[in-house]
Amino acid sequence: MVIKGRDIVVVGLQAWDNDIGSNCKNIAAEFAKDNRVLYVNYPLDRITIKRDKAKVPVEKRLDLINHKKNNLVKINDNMWNLFPNCIIESVNWLPFTFLFRFINKKNNKIFASEILTAIEKLHFKDIIVFNDSDMFRSFHLKELLKPALCIYYTRDNMMSVDYWYKHGRKLEPELMAKSDVVCANSTYLSEIAKEHNPNSFYVGQGCDVSAFNISKISSIPDDIKNITSPIVGYIGALFSLRLDIELLEMIATKRPDWSIVLIGPEDDAFKKSKLHGMGNVHFLGLKTGDELPAYLAYFDVAINPQLLNETTIGNYPRKIDEYLAMGKATVATETKAMSIFTDFTYLAKTKEDYLTLIQRALDEDNDEKRNARIEFARSHTWENSVAEIYKAINFVGK
Repeated sequence: MVIKGRDIVVVGLQAWDNDIGSNCKNIAAEFAKDNRVLYVNYPLDRITIKRDKAKVPVEKRLDLINHKKNNLVKINDNMWNLFPNCIIESVNWLPFTFLFRFINKKNNKIFASEILTAIEKLHFKDIIVFNDSDMFRSFHLKELLKPALCIYYTRDNMMSVDYWYKHGRKLEPELMAKSDVVCANSTYLSEIAKEHNPNSFYVGQGCDVSAFNISKISSIPDDIKNITSPIVGYIGALFSLRLDIELLEMIATKRPDWSIVLIGPEDDAFKKSKLHGMGNVHFLGLKTGDELPAYLAYFDVAINPQLLNETTIGNYPRKIDEYLAMGKATVATETKAMSIFTDFTYLAKTKEDYLTLIQRALDEDNDEKRNARIEFARSHTWENSVAEIYKAINFVGK
């Protein structure tokens, strides 16, 4: 059942005026189709001010605070964006002690006061708080805002990042436990959440794959048109923390008849790898989002050669939806998060599996499989993901 006519406060790790897309912004926009939404930017902390004071977003926030300008901006008829007119203390450098908890709670009170002021201006009642992984600044919002319902949303394996692990390994489980509902965008993360809160639900991942439409591709990019087929390609950041360089080297070595095309920015490990000396490996560099579908259209097989580690194991791989939306046969490393793609991708457990499965993907590809992949990818909409969040809300009956 769709939730309608409610007042929803959304907090998280990304400001609305940040140009980079995020789950939180997409979910908030979907909420606002049938509800009133207050999207709250995170408050500035002292270290951020000291480090980034010359950057435009921080300058903008400081100008609002110093000159007491209107910090509540109407986005549309159902949505407002709050720029908290406050500065909080930086606490992550502290050890996990009473002092950390004391100052963090003080920060929460300052933050909550700003939100309460906006709620009063907008005449919000019986609010729902939706918290996108803000486990520090929003830890006490359930007690301070007294919402009718408090939802914690987990979308990345934050504990694989040292910054979040330092205090998050204690705070996030506590926050999950006291929330009314926990929603996760991957099956792996929902399993972790259930260890702390039985009202934890897998709600899927929304993606906008409208640009990835094979029927809209009319020309071949110049830097791929002369690369010989079959093309086995990857699109995304070429970072050694996530991708298996040795696997790519092995594929290129054992199958010199395949062209390996890699599109995206490289870290130092990739720049120094043997891949750059291999004749059948082609680095095409960073492309704009608008350019990517035209390149993907000319892949024969798309791959996601992930390493299996704490960073990759639980994160939802959006690129798989993009691959499938173009109907591409896809081979990827098997992870728990990839379990929902089992019927539409080839999942490899070993390096050798990649050789076998890429060949199978080439041999088995046909119109029926391509159409099934496209239909599946297009089912992963924000509307469907938020519908699952609404099911979770209805389940707890608040």
